[in-house]
Amino acid sequence: MAIIAVAGGTGQLGRAIVEALRDTTSHSVYVLTRKADDDLAKELGIPLLLADYSNVESLTSLLQSNSIDTVISAVSVMDDTTSTAQLNLIEAAEKSSSTKRFIPSEFGLPYTQEHAALFPTIKGKLAAAQKLQSTTTLEYSFISNGIFLDYYGMPKVKSYLQQSLVLVVDMAHNTAAIPGSGDVPVVFTYTFDVARFVAAFVGTPDWPERSTIIGDKKTWNEFVAIAEEVKGVKFNIIHDSEEKLKTFQTTELPSHPSIYPAFPKEQLQYILATFARWSNAGDMNLSEEESLNRRFPEIQPRSVRDVLEEGWKV
Repeated sequence: MAIIAVAGGTGQLGRAIVEALRDTTSHSVYVLTRKADDDLAKELGIPLLLADYSNVESLTSLLQSNSIDTVISAVSVMDDTTSTAQLNLIEAAEKSSSTKRFIPSEFGLPYTQEHAALFPTIKGKLAAAQKLQSTTTLEYSFISNGIFLDYYGMPKVKSYLQQSLVLVVDMAHNTAAIPGSGDVPVVFTYTFDVARFVAAFVGTPDWPERSTIIGDKKTWNEFVAIAEEVKGVKFNIIHDSEEKLKTFQTTELPSHPSIYPAFPKEQLQYILATFARWSNAGDMNLSEEESLNRRFPEIQPRSVRDVLEEGWKV
């Protein structure tokens, strides 16, 4: 039985992982958090440990005093501050005499320097990977799961994701802006399925350096066809060319203006065009050879159709 600390375990993917560990395993689980929240601790039924991510020695002491042997980071690495927090946590885990394993906040796709050149926040994920690869005491594994399927079933489908990312398919307005031909397979995975696979994986021996989780694999054309069947309407479909995407522009979907208060139009266009380019290039067509699906066939993840039907079928 492992003693696990989940960093970023109070929200979004992290909370789903905490709940899966609590509900499906006998591991001892703690949540690392920056601030106390007695009500949330009671709701989760999991102890919250106050963590100062700016202080490596304090983090090391925290891990050792609670005999943490495995750290799962679900910290949202979006800037230098959050990147440094995760790097400090890795350093503390390496220094901790009790800590032997670390899963970083990689969830998405196998990131490269080419990805980071287009999307600078990914540099933090690559820095974490490099730091883990240079350690001598930690066993680690990078986990990729494609696009979170939750985005296409919210708000009816249970999710702790905070912002609905309207990427390619605007379910609310029966519209799609498909990158390229729309014939390239893409992996979509529900956050609670990611959590179930992580919970099953964390206590196993001999971690591979890279694992994938495949909830479902569909082309965008197939995705839209399912959406049309579920909603019983024809979608307005536009195809954005690779040339257009290279200018970091995508067709504005009807739901996008509602997102502009959080992400101004130019910033959102850049983000969506970048993800669309990666999708069109096949970067989200994850390998099934190294999938946790094959390792844990008893876990049956939700399909695109499952989530769309719960979210949108009348």
